Amino acid sequence: MASLAIKTTLQRIAVYQFTPAHSAQARAMLGWSVEELSRQSGVSVQAIRRFEAGGELLDVTRLALAFRLEAEGLVFFPGFAPGRGMNIKGATPDPMERPDYAMIE
Repeated sequence: MASLAIKTTLQRIAVYQFTPAHSAQARAMLGWSVEELSRQSGVSVQAIRRFEAGGELLDVTRLALAFRLEAEGLVFFPGFAPGRGMNIKGATPDPMERPDYAMIE
């Protein structure tokens, strides 16, 4: 039970520290278009554009974006541009294990 509580807490932290600005800044750092991030993350182009414009996303969709960008070695903290982490991969839990993963936008 404690493991589930910790996992849920980590997911909540990841959801709220990954902002629309982070998504756009991370794409720029990687040289990725919205279409490339869509291919890499499984998130629709429309959902990414909506998010980067300040719109809402389902938590699982936001986690999928954060997870994929972290896989490229990027880190996200509120109020700061994305940075490169030494060994950050895996800080955001893999959203594929969530029961609502099928609802990814």
